[in-house]
Amino acid sequence: MAHDHEGPQLPSARGPLSAAVREYLLTGGGLPPAEAVAAAPAYGDDLQLALYQCYELHYRGFAGVPPDREWDPGLLGLRAALEHRFLAALRAGTEVHDSVEDAVGELLVEPADGEGVTHFLRDEGELWHLREYAAQRSLYHLKEADPHAWVLPRLWGRAKAAMAAVEFDEYGGGRADRVHARLFADLMADLGLDTTYGRHLDTACAECLATVNMMSLFGLHRALRGALVGHFAAVEITSSPGSRRLAEAMRRTGAGPAAERFYDEHVEADAVHEQVVRHEVIGGLLEQEPELAPDVVFGIDATGHVEERFAARLLTDWRAGRSSLHAPPPP
Repeated sequence: MAHDHEGPQLPSARGPLSAAVREYLLTGGGLPPAEAVAAAPAYGDDLQLALYQCYELHYRGFAGVPPDREWDPGLLGLRAALEHRFLAALRAGTEVHDSVEDAVGELLVEPADGEGVTHFLRDEGELWHLREYAAQRSLYHLKEADPHAWVLPRLWGRAKAAMAAVEFDEYGGGRADRVHARLFADLMADLGLDTTYGRHLDTACAECLATVNMMSLFGLHRALRGALVGHFAAVEITSSPGSRRLAEAMRRTGAGPAAERFYDEHVEADAVHEQVVRHEVIGGLLEQEPELAPDVVFGIDATGHVEERFAARLLTDWRAGRSSLHAPPPP
């Protein structure tokens, strides 16, 4: 995995909001008014990229951007407006279950006639499909588990201990060569993709940006800690069967041993994590704070909502024989 201690390059703008954030980060130019944010499509390229740029300052930042921009009051004000627009759209567009038990129960049932992205990739995906999928997922997987780490100071007791145990596994159990972000970089190398952190930001479609922005939104707000736990549960519960299909896709297309290893690792690890998250993280949280149950449900179902939007984008484009990328991958 290539490292740039100065951070990745700022992405190309996709509209007035993302252009203004980019310019502000570089030169301190003017920021757009709240009215411009309110008028922008919540799931559109421009708003999602503007929000992604704001959030990335809390991870590794960008090359040429002063570190103190992370806590710039003007930028934080804009980020709040962008978040409000995004969160309102998530709440309006997400159909929520009646209870945590109902939401988790549905996740545990694998439909016999599944038609999602992992089914497509397993059954008919070609190497170019896998490359597009990996390039876009790299926005999360090259910082895998980092958005979820924000919740640790907001938990205590059983929930905190169990969450920390799962995160420890995500970070390789103390071994650098087994950190999941490292394993994903190896997968990308097998697929002939640039493994530099943040290199594929220009490549990712808006629907992909929304999946990562939602994690940062939930993780960075203590008020949304229940939603973050719900999101984490949705990811861990659905990961094992999906990873098994992706491992089969890698083997069928001859993607390479590291590409297979990443998903093989998740089949086993996430089957264990699913039990821990269900019984200890969710169970521990709701034992201490039962009033957060609706937030946990929202986190589970909002995850399904944004993932379904991303899947629809991928499958619509791929079945039409065209690329799902916003822009071609870097050379």
